[in-house]
Amino acid sequence: MFVITGITGKVGGRVGDILLEAGLPVRASVRCAEKGASWKARGCEIALVPDAADVQSLARAFAGATGVFLMNPPNYDSERDFPDIERSAKATAEAIAKAKPDKIVFLSTIGAHVQEFNLLNRSTVFEHMLANAGVPVAFLRPAWFMENAAWDLAAARSGRIESYLQPLDRKIDMVSAKDIGRAAAGLLREEWSGVRIVELSGPQKYSPRDEAAAFAAALGRDVKAVEVPRAEWEQRFRREGMQHPEARIRMLEGFNEGWIDFQCDGTERRTGAVELAEVLSELAAGA
Repeated sequence: MFVITGITGKVGGRVGDILLEAGLPVRASVRCAEKGASWKARGCEIALVPDAADVQSLARAFAGATGVFLMNPPNYDSERDFPDIERSAKATAEAIAKAKPDKIVFLSTIGAHVQEFNLLNRSTVFEHMLANAGVPVAFLRPAWFMENAAWDLAAARSGRIESYLQPLDRKIDMVSAKDIGRAAAGLLREEWSGVRIVELSGPQKYSPRDEAAAFAAALGRDVKAVEVPRAEWEQRFRREGMQHPEARIRMLEGFNEGWIDFQCDGTERRTGAVELAEVLSELAAGA
């Protein structure tokens, strides 16, 4: 039995699709029965975990599992010390110690090894908790998600996307949710002992100008990328409702300055096949 958290999202859903297509048993961990209804209809068991910090419901979800795919509950506006992730990571580690699944694959992130304060430290906290959970664990660290471009789709339709990634011609590693899901599903079917770190990139690096060009091709119109001035970031984020924008700002600076990158030493490297143009074409088509 393979347990999947985050199955209603793009990555978790891809993991679920792949395992079900292979004829493997899947248990979907969801917050409420309604969210799991479509997966139950496809033959999945349903485990209800309404609170990510509930040790007992997590342990029941993980019980008897051949493998567990874990996702970090998203929160882009965490308080500086990430108290929410501390609670959920601690509860998850305790649940794993109780249930003792055969293995864990945790969706972490590029830059999880970086000590400098930034939003990606949330995954660092989770990794530290899971490293001593007493079962084999793989930390899957993907690059910047290509699907983040969905935030820019409406602006691209009007011919102009604003970028926090700068300078506009600087290329960074990116990868698609499809490739991440494929890598996670593959890891769940592997056997190992101890802790593994698997870093995942796409077939090539991309810049904001590459994103604009791919949107232009997908939409059949000119699309220009422009920089959001650094001096405006905090004001913009607070105007959008953020109360704690510092971690997000430092993450963006980390990508722009180059100190958020793959660890490389002591890790495994894998490469996906999906190009940015494919992802943006699907976004433009509403796929």
